[in-house]
Amino acid sequence: MDKKNALRAGSLAAGTTLMMLLMSSPALALTRDDGDDPAPKLEVIETLGLFVAAPLALFLVIVGLVMVLDKSKKA
Repeated sequence: MDKKNALRAGSLAAGTTLMMLLMSSPALALTRDDGDDPAPKLEVIETLGLFVAAPLALFLVIVGLVMVLDKSKKA
């Protein structure tokens, strides 16, 4: 009986996923819409700075503030 339920659940999940993929429309990224105003392209170093260095710096600032402002007693 458990195999039957597992097979039913698997087929339902696969069917639902397949229907969602078939019914979703493509992103149409190559077609411009009215009012579309793309930004200029970022260089590799700008991308790394924006998406890697800036979050790491922000994380380190938060960690530093937590460590400096920690009020717990040292043993």
